Amino acid sequence: MPPKPQGHDTRDVKLPKNNCFVCGPDNPQGMRLKFLLDEARQTFVCQFRLGKRYSGPPGHCHGGIIASILDDAMGKVNKLRHVIALTREMTVEYLKPVPLHKPLRVEGREIKVQGRTHINAAEILNENGEVLARSKGIFIAIDPEKMFAKHVER
Repeated sequence: MPPKPQGHDTRDVKLPKNNCFVCGPDNPQGMRLKFLLDEARQTFVCQFRLGKRYSGPPGHCHGGIIASILDDAMGKVNKLRHVIALTREMTVEYLKPVPLHKPLRVEGREIKVQGRTHINAAEILNENGEVLARSKGIFIAIDPEKMFAKHVER
């Protein structure tokens, strides 16, 4: 059963462009990752490969990019409750190096919601299903009309 919506309903809030570095289709320098909802598991999933522009250690991804992907995956989960929630805090566990040029998957899911506070988690997995990195984040639901007033299309 889908989670009960809480907070400010965002279904009618339209931002003119999505320039998000991780998922924004309007950011020419961005990653442009596409997340899909796995309705059965109430999880947002994205399959992707990372090119050499995301290099950290030779042949592997930079830790900041890993954190960005995990943050975005956790942020997508707030759509289940029709809210926009901003990252307040997140932790990242780097378990194994994340390789470049290999199939990867990131999954984001909800852990708990209490009022405006949303606690979510995400994992980056390799093609064998091994968890390479994981995160937990605290997100605070905001009123997009107030925060993005000059950016919201009416």
